[in-house]
Amino acid sequence: MKYKVRETTEAVVGAVTGSTTAARTLLLGRYDATGHFQYTGRTTTLLQTDGRTVAGLLTPAGAGHPWTGWSFSAGWGSRETLDVAPVQPELVVKVGVDVARDASGRWRHPARWHRARPDLSPADVPLSDRPG
Repeated sequence: MKYKVRETTEAVVGAVTGSTTAARTLLLGRYDATGHFQYTGRTTTLLQTDGRTVAGLLTPAGAGHPWTGWSFSAGWGSRETLDVAPVQPELVVKVGVDVARDASGRWRHPARWHRARPDLSPADVPLSDRPG
């Protein structure tokens, strides 16, 4: 038998697909021990109401975003890239994740949105264990 183990955890929103007024998916990250903001994965598609709600909590990124110049794949093994809008990495969200990770320490499967955690700061989120 095959079992999928899931846990809930917090992550920081670093970018969105869709727009900053109606997010479709969230690109998530965590800071590592050296203070670098590491990409950890993205969410499944949000319901429209959730996308609008979370978008109201986001601030578009200014110059110097940690992911400036990055491209994100649309899917496993895909050459298609996502059109993303970077945001200030300050909103914490609770997500459900499969504990499986790839060789880079990223979540292998999309995270499931649970809720925004505006009561937490990025410093409250567990550190990334992804190699720098």
